[in-house]
Amino acid sequence: MDGDIHVRQDGPRDAPALLLIHGSASSTRSWDPLVPLLTGSHHVIRIDLLGHGRSAKPADGSYAIPDQARRAGAALDRLGVERAIVVGHSSGGVVATALAEQRPERVTALALINTGPSLDAFIAPQSAAIDPAQWPPTDEQIREFASTGFSRAGYRIPQELLDEVRVMTFHSLTATMQAARGYLAERALPDRLAGLGKPLLVIFGEDDRRWRSSSAAGYRVVPGAKVELLPGLGHSPLLEDPPRTAAPLLAFTAIHAAPSAAGPR
Repeated sequence: MDGDIHVRQDGPRDAPALLLIHGSASSTRSWDPLVPLLTGSHHVIRIDLLGHGRSAKPADGSYAIPDQARRAGAALDRLGVERAIVVGHSSGGVVATALAEQRPERVTALALINTGPSLDAFIAPQSAAIDPAQWPPTDEQIREFASTGFSRAGYRIPQELLDEVRVMTFHSLTATMQAARGYLAERALPDRLAGLGKPLLVIFGEDDRRWRSSSAAGYRVVPGAKVELLPGLGHSPLLEDPPRTAAPLLAFTAIHAAPSAAGPR
């Protein structure tokens, strides 16, 4: 079963398209600090994956990565966007990879931000489990659950992102995390990407506490892949330091962006 998918657009509709895909337990709002740095030259499209943000959260829906990717492709179809650079953060990069596998004609290039290439790169200690009987969780429970997602000294998770976790169901939270692990267990992302022939940028906060940052080098098996490590930043550089994250992304898109075929909407 599918449900409504929330889509947001920013920037000129006739500019090259960027599709931004958030990670687990997040939403379109995680891109808020970065988007103003991108809209000067891009038609920026964001979606809330099923189970997240303002999208539906069906108890009997499929949260499998291929199905999430299919919905992202359908969003581009409905907007009339023929080609887009797809940017994924964390497990959003897993969805971006699946979209490139399914719909190569839609994907001009890929940019993955702190997306672990394989399960053996996962280093986060087991976090305190959230009791489904106590759902929705408190702010402090969410901060504890999400603590490894940030590393910049003094960074405090914005209240709006805590609220986005709380609007999820316990099922949609756990099912999406299990889906990403399952997809990585089937085949490592560099192996999936190596044969697609898509330009690839990998941005990785060097102080990531969830994924071993040195594992980003594994993406170099993809012909022409560019890997950028950002010292002093962790798993969420798009939130921890938007300008430093935007710089390599904009340099990459300036080379690889294709004009959008979407007209004004």
